[in-house]
Amino acid sequence: MALGALFSAVGLAVDDRILVGAPIWAKPFKFYLSFTAYGLTLAWMLAQTTWGRRTGWWAGNVVVLTALVEMVIITGQVIRGKRSHFNAETPFDASLYTVMGLTVVVLWAATLVIAVLLRTRLADRATAWAIRGGVLIALAGAAVGFLMAQPTAEQRAAGDLDTADVIGAHSVGVPDGGPSMPLTGWSTTGGDLRIPHFVGMHALQLIPLFLIVLVLLAPRIARLRDAELRLRLVRVVTAGYAGLVALTTWQALRGQPLIHPDAPTLMAAGVLLAAVAAGVWAALRTTPGPESVPAQPEPASDSKEFTA
Repeated sequence: MALGALFSAVGLAVDDRILVGAPIWAKPFKFYLSFTAYGLTLAWMLAQTTWGRRTGWWAGNVVVLTALVEMVIITGQVIRGKRSHFNAETPFDASLYTVMGLTVVVLWAATLVIAVLLRTRLADRATAWAIRGGVLIALAGAAVGFLMAQPTAEQRAAGDLDTADVIGAHSVGVPDGGPSMPLTGWSTTGGDLRIPHFVGMHALQLIPLFLIVLVLLAPRIARLRDAELRLRLVRVVTAGYAGLVALTTWQALRGQPLIHPDAPTLMAAGVLLAAVAAGVWAALRTTPGPESVPAQPEPASDSKEFTA
C-alpha cells in the first residue's frame, strides 16, 4: 500500500486528467495511504492478543487480500480513465464495482473477527479500552460506506435504475464532483458521507494515539501516572469520538456541508463538547487511589501492558 501511494503520487504529478471534479489519481492516493495506516494498526492490535492467534492470522491476511483486490480495481479504473465507485456504465464496469462491494463486506467481516479476538484481557485496562473502542468505532465508520452504495433520492426519482450509468454517491443533496474542500475533496455545497466514514475509520489510530500521549506525558505530569485516571480519560474520549461520528453522519444525511452547520448541528456539537468537558473534569477530580500503576512499568515476558 505504501508503494501504491508513491505510484499514485507520481500519477498526480504527471497525469493532469480530471475525473468527477478531482485529479484522477487523488482517489487511489488517499486510499493507499488510508490502507497503509489501517493495516499497520491492525497488525499492532493483533500482536496484543493472547488467544486465537491462528484465527487472527487468517483474518489479518483476509484484510490484506481484500484490500489489495479493491486497490487493483481502483487503480485499473484510473488507468482506463473510468470511475471505480458507483460505476454502472457498462456490464464490465458494473461487475468491477460489484466485486469491490463484496471485498468491502469481507474486509468488514474480517475486521469484526479481529475485534472479537481483542476481547482478550490485557494487563493495562486503558490499552484494552483504547484498542477495542478504536476497532468498534472504525467498524461503524466503515459501515457508513454502505450508505453511499444506495441509490440517491434523485436517482430514484429519475427512475430506470437498471439502465443508469451511476448508482450511489458520496454527496447528499448535490451531485458528486461539485465545489469541494482542498485536500479532502469533501463537498462544500451539500452533505458528504465520506466525512463520517473518514472520521470513524481513523478512530483505529487516533484513540490509541491519545493514550500514547497520556503515557508520554506521565513522567512530567504526576496525575497521569495513575492508571485509573488514564482509563477514565480514554473512556471519555472514546465516548466523545463515537458522538462525533454520529454527529457528522447526521449532518451529512441532512445534506449539510461540514463547513456550513445550521443551528441544530451547532447545538448538538455544543452539547457533545460540554459532555466531553464534563467527563474530563469528573475524571480529573477523582482522587487517585494507592493502587495507581506507574505509566511505564517494567516489561515482563508474560505481560501485555502498554508501553510507549
